[in-house]
Amino acid sequence: QVQLVESRGGLVQPGGSLRLSCAASGFTFSSYAMRWYRQAPGNERELVAVISSAGGSTNYADSVKGRFTISRDNAQNRVYLQMNSLKPDDTAVYYCNTVILSKNYWGQGTQVTISS
Repeated sequence: QVQLVESRGGLVQPGGSLRLSCAASGFTFSSYAMRWYRQAPGNERELVAVISSAGGSTNYADSVKGRFTISRDNAQNRVYLQMNSLKPDDTAVYYCNTVILSKNYWGQGTQVTISS
């Protein structure tokens, strides 16, 4: 079955950096685009970044452009989110996602808190 498992997030000071990873299994990873979403308390889940199946194309939410980088390693079945210049507004639960045959699959989510 499809499984997506995010790495542990954490508490980071404003201006700091953090890299999230997501380990995928149960499907042909290299055939599917991958996404990172986040959801802050009281807010809807929002798309943060997406990367194409081969990794040649990426897109970002305006709020993270220039600060976050999505990447993938198809040999290791992993997708990453490098987050730099973190702000308190980046505090959220971050989710790894893929869509297969119109069905959404989600990881369990990982908490990222930006605070001094």
